[in-house]
Amino acid sequence: MLNLNDLHFFAQAVECGGFAAAARRLGCPKSTVSKRVATLEATLGVQLLHRTSRSFTLTDVGRDVYDHARAVMIEAEAAETVVHRRLAEPSGTVRITASVPIAQFQLADRLPILARQYPKLRIQLHVTDRFIDLVQEGFDIAIRSHFTTLPDSDLVQRRMSEEPITLVAAPSYIAERGEPPTPEALSDHDGLMTSATMKLWRLGDASGRIVEVAPRPQLYADESVSLVKAAEMGLGIVCLPEMISAQAVREGRLVRVLPAWTAGSVMTTILTPHKRGQLPAVRAVIDFLMQERPAALRHSS
Repeated sequence: MLNLNDLHFFAQAVECGGFAAAARRLGCPKSTVSKRVATLEATLGVQLLHRTSRSFTLTDVGRDVYDHARAVMIEAEAAETVVHRRLAEPSGTVRITASVPIAQFQLADRLPILARQYPKLRIQLHVTDRFIDLVQEGFDIAIRSHFTTLPDSDLVQRRMSEEPITLVAAPSYIAERGEPPTPEALSDHDGLMTSATMKLWRLGDASGRIVEVAPRPQLYADESVSLVKAAEMGLGIVCLPEMISAQAVREGRLVRVLPAWTAGSVMTTILTPHKRGQLPAVRAVIDFLMQERPAALRHSS
């Protein structure tokens, strides 16, 4: 089979009118061009050029071969252009799986912006708190929240965000019950808990001091929006990742309680199978999600 590189050297030699000029264009020694053309002639079993010290002309068959060589080069350039265009404007379907809180508080207001930015992209978001095997179930991206570092795996990991877990309550609750001056005072307050098995909040401050407190459980719910709504109605104090309560705090429906104290932090990580993460469309989605949220978007979400 022909070496396409030999066709490329041959076409350049013809267009430049000689080996020396072709070598200058290609940035290689003249001998390289001469050898590649000689190899092409040997492979085809025909003479393509009449070469003397003063002339450089095509044979009849050489003229036909040049026409085809030039066509091959044009197609190669077209293929390269297509790739560059695809890289510049990602297209295709990208399948994302994420938990309910991530979908509600990190993706809901961002994916429409992504879709407008890349109109040829098709985003499929699957929202579930069930563990998803990306490779087995055919997903390109998983976005997962976790409290400790994820174990090593064959998946590529990129940290998307890290949010403190804070205490918040409605202004009406604070007006009625007073603001707890210390973490220990939370034992005299009503707590909105994420599960019936949760009895304690483990709080820490900047100095490294750790305090475990047990509020009086007023309501249990394993869904974040329900807890936020209950807190807004003055039912008690809730302990949630900052991203979940941030909008309500900005709008004054909730206020921080004991702002110097947090219950640790929650990390959000983007995971992709190694090969799929190299696809232009998948890479464009990851790069977009890794960008810091614009201030205007943060204030409106």
